[in-house]
Amino acid sequence: MRVDGTNLASSATPWHRKKVKYTKRTHFPSPLQNGRSARPHLVRQCSESRPIAQNRWLCPDRRGIRAPLDTLWTQPDPALDFEPVTSEPIIPTQRLQKRPRCLLALEDGTVFIGEAFGRGGTRTGEVVFNTSMMGYQEILTDPSYCGQIVTMTYPLIGNYGINVDDVEASKPWATGFVVRELAARSSNHRSSQSLEAYLADHGVIGITGIDTRALTRRLRVDGAMRGVLSTEIHDPAKCVELARESPSMTGADLVQCVAPKDCFEWSLGLDSQFIRPRGRAMNAKRVVAIDCGMKRNILRHLVDLGCRVRVVPPTHTAEQILEDRPDGVFVSNGPGDPAAVTYAIATLRGLIGRVPIFGICLGHQLLALAMGAKTFKLKFGHRAANHPVRNVWTGKIEITSQNHGFAVDPDSLTNVGGVTTHVNLNDGTLEGFVHREHPILAVQYHPESSPGPHDASYLFDAFARMMETNAPPTAKDFDTAQTALKRRLTGDGAVALSR
Repeated sequence: MRVDGTNLASSATPWHRKKVKYTKRTHFPSPLQNGRSARPHLVRQCSESRPIAQNRWLCPDRRGIRAPLDTLWTQPDPALDFEPVTSEPIIPTQRLQKRPRCLLALEDGTVFIGEAFGRGGTRTGEVVFNTSMMGYQEILTDPSYCGQIVTMTYPLIGNYGINVDDVEASKPWATGFVVRELAARSSNHRSSQSLEAYLADHGVIGITGIDTRALTRRLRVDGAMRGVLSTEIHDPAKCVELARESPSMTGADLVQCVAPKDCFEWSLGLDSQFIRPRGRAMNAKRVVAIDCGMKRNILRHLVDLGCRVRVVPPTHTAEQILEDRPDGVFVSNGPGDPAAVTYAIATLRGLIGRVPIFGICLGHQLLALAMGAKTFKLKFGHRAANHPVRNVWTGKIEITSQNHGFAVDPDSLTNVGGVTTHVNLNDGTLEGFVHREHPILAVQYHPESSPGPHDASYLFDAFARMMETNAPPTAKDFDTAQTALKRRLTGDGAVALSR
């Protein structure tokens, strides 16, 4: 079938030999223009097709991919040079059932109209985007996404379903989920249920059929925004007003929402078929892990080091932690503004210089604040599984998994004894540091990956070395750990790492 509804088989001339004419329109109402691009768009029109004003099928890029407009600009910027356009949401042809209408409203007045999947209702949160091509299950269950509506830039999501092994928490923590097209069916030998059923079981709202490229561009240009997902409110103006009244991520302490209330022991190590374990025997090293919203794969890596791991809530004081006589302390990832987690900062301030400390993501920021440095909010954050990071000591590049909206100010860190070890190659922001004197190691990204590449998992081995020496890691320690990781991933490193 053609886009105008006629049958290709009924035409005498083959479809690929049809004469096609292109018409330039400088002020075409495409959401991809965002009111800022003056480049004309090419509109494809077959000779037998209805007028473009009726079917509204466009070529928004040079690849000639045809997609109908699906964006409603309810309160356009005065600088925009086109009129608001309303159209039907994009509906995959292979799906038969009709889904409820769903609105995604941003605080700047932009409203996207699509179809709901998962659970209905109304949710508010910070709208962010993730450029990973896979790993949506780990993303949804990452507690760092608490209070956020996650947009996946990859167009097709849900094609391999949900399995019981890849979850990073007991439930999904993302407030909402935005996709271009939800896969009509899932196909994977490990799949136990569909993405749609999983979100419905856990009360998460999803929206499909919107132009995620237009949404992502708006977030990149104007920054992450507060937003609303609703299947109940059909007035776009009310949704925009609700988004503007929702709480800001700046100053929000969301760690209390995801942190455990009690202490517990963790004993499960790496059992995945996709990464070779280190093969270390259980040793006497004891690690206390401060859980600010920790992913489970972090705990698996700590156990894989041979450590005995005890998990405590972030409200534990330094004295309570030292009562366990740990050989090292780990500070986990988590959601929200790090400057608002004052109780965890006070705990870390009391531990500095008394025990080796390793921090990841939010833990990286909390350690910097405990040392006296400052943090700031990024424009749209780092959320992907492909961020390049350079280890400035070894010169090697790591492709990393990241999820954070705040960063540490490097100048303020240098003034309090911090030494930069890792730098983001995309924007030059700080990605890792050690202390000049005390045994402290921190990185902004996720060395446990899940999802993502395993380039940075050597940092857990550097932490193990730091517990042995009771001194900050050196360039030689990093290089040795990276070499061991390479040998392990290529097939013969398990024995070498256990020596």
